[in-house]
Amino acid sequence: MLNYNTSIKKERSYSGLTVKEVSPIMKLNLRGKSREFLSTIGKNINMILPIEANTSSTSDNYTSMWLSPDEWMVVTNNTVDKENNNYVIEELLFNKISKTNLGAITDVSDQFVMINLKGEKIFDLLSAGCPFNFNEFKNKKSTVVQTLLLQIDVIIHLTEINTVNLFVRRSFSEHLMSWIDDTASRL
Repeated sequence: MLNYNTSIKKERSYSGLTVKEVSPIMKLNLRGKSREFLSTIGKNINMILPIEANTSSTSDNYTSMWLSPDEWMVVTNNTVDKENNNYVIEELLFNKISKTNLGAITDVSDQFVMINLKGEKIFDLLSAGCPFNFNEFKNKKSTVVQTLLLQIDVIIHLTEINTVNLFVRRSFSEHLMSWIDDTASRL
């Protein structure tokens, strides 16, 4: 695993909101669209990839999020060994998908930071810096949206009502956390 500094040193609590980084977790980007691609992925991670826009699916070990008609992000549900970035599932999928030209498997674990937000003021916070209308989103568990937050590309995954995982590129995470800290303190 790359040697990096986290933008969140500890869990932060505000009125009606808690913020923490969930680390380390494996994050894989999957690209492909053939039926054979989808069935190979399903057989190997024991999960059917969501094919409906802005949805996710979860198994015991993984969560997959629809990003586009031929793109998904798969993350582990539990943390992984921080000292090792060799994942059995990545190697297995790479051999069965990328090497056979069914699609592409890319490890993006070090590229994205996953920030967990909990509390009744999540959508007040997100609405302060995001053009997306969360009225319907906040009531549909397992929904996913790619949008801009403070002009930063983010992926927002509603895992439970009032619980969100926010994926942001590591290079923007410190700036985003500074904004979250400032904005959440005023809610």
